[in-house]
Amino acid sequence: MKISARNVLPGTVVGIVEGAVTSHVRIDIGGAVVTASITNEAVAELGLKVGGRASAVVKASDVMVGVDD
Repeated sequence: MKISARNVLPGTVVGIVEGAVTSHVRIDIGGAVVTASITNEAVAELGLKVGGRASAVVKASDVMVGVDD
């Protein structure tokens, strides 16, 4: 796979919650869990299954920063 994004976080799918049109896919990237909202069609096409390997790919023009109080 060749992509332009530089933030590729490989991990393991730990949860898939399917909705009417989109699914929330949870990927454990080594102790932290990233959640992505993708179409149900994409979940099927990618063959995503709990326990399977997947990567969260982050490409954004904005990054928000927060701090604990």
